[in-house]
Amino acid sequence: MATNILPYNQKFAKDFYNLNIEWLQTFFYVEPFDKEVLSKPEKYIIDKGGFIFFSQKNNQIVGTVALMPTEEKGVLELRKMAVLPEMRGNKIGQELLQHCIDFAKSKKLKALLLYSNTKLENAIYLYRKYGFKELKLEANNPYERADIKMFFEL
Repeated sequence: MATNILPYNQKFAKDFYNLNIEWLQTFFYVEPFDKEVLSKPEKYIIDKGGFIFFSQKNNQIVGTVALMPTEEKGVLELRKMAVLPEMRGNKIGQELLQHCIDFAKSKKLKALLLYSNTKLENAIYLYRKYGFKELKLEANNPYERADIKMFFEL
């Protein structure tokens, strides 16, 4: 299912919030900081040099993903990927992931990094399928929910 991948636009901020809150509620739980970040994507992502992309099908936003700068120059962190529940299984996550890889290559970046949780078997399978390799998860990793760290060298 091909969708249009769109860059961040303030008019999609509510979609970014809703998609991610639903995903967190379905698979984990929502922390106050999650609500803060998700309700202010410009402040926490765009203004810090990050990017947000949206997958659109029939004028409806059906998925989203964010890329954030890391402390290492040339490495972006893949975050906040979420797809509407009724659209899961339609390869939207794959389209978003491929877009992020292509975007990173076009920017001549070194790598993409991500933190995830192994209970998200479909996501982990997808990352491995696209060539992400597992790294040792640092003890002081920034995410309570994370139990796996992965890296994609460009």
